[in-house]
Amino acid sequence: MLTCVIRYRIDPTKHDDFVQYARTWGRAIPRCGADLIGYFAPHEGSSTLAYGIYNIPDLAEYEAYRARLAADPLGQENYAFARSRKFLLREDRTWLRLVSTPHGSAG
Repeated sequence: MLTCVIRYRIDPTKHDDFVQYARTWGRAIPRCGADLIGYFAPHEGSSTLAYGIYNIPDLAEYEAYRARLAADPLGQENYAFARSRKFLLREDRTWLRLVSTPHGSAG
């Protein structure tokens, strides 16, 4: 299992646009095949950093998921919304894999 962490730099004057964008991905991402952990908007501290985090089995499944998301009507609408409102200033993806025992697991 891989975890994708998307770090966004957002326009701090368009926080509400990011929230709408995140909520839309909350519906589209799971139905396209990724296990969405969540989207996180700024609250305290930096007003420009936001995150999206999801799990996917492997990079091959990621490619198939991205194709489904690009073809999904809600996904297309959300991509267009982000382009038109210009609230995303930068987007970086980092791939991680869990190497510790999950919390609550014995031994």
